[in-house]
Amino acid sequence: MTRIALISLGILGGVVACAEVSMPEPPEGKAIYDRNCAQCHGASGRGDGPWAEGMTPTPSDLTALSENGAFPRARVLSIIDGYDRTGLPGHEMPEFGLLLEGDTVPVDVGDGVMTPTPRPLAALLVYLESIQE
Repeated sequence: MTRIALISLGILGGVVACAEVSMPEPPEGKAIYDRNCAQCHGASGRGDGPWAEGMTPTPSDLTALSENGAFPRARVLSIIDGYDRTGLPGHEMPEFGLLLEGDTVPVDVGDGVMTPTPRPLAALLVYLESIQE
């Protein structure tokens, strides 16, 4: 009987540990944005960074990604991580492999399914969602 109780506590302890994982807040994502994206997309995210001049195509305005009031989480994630760049006019945007490392957090990408996503990538997603106009 004692063994079963200990196993149950171990399972419950694992569930509690998983429940403590929290989504990053926008400031965490802004720090990642400032290091990796602002050179091209600008400090405000409008595509006017110091490296943007002369780029063809010009960097996207990241404050206008929402479509019909909804932020396209899955599409934004797939563009950042380099998985899907279908329909983009150029291939100048680098892939950010370092954003794919580290602990994961559960992210609902719009289909109601919580998808394990590397925390840095999730943080950048939350920041981009926070700057939509």
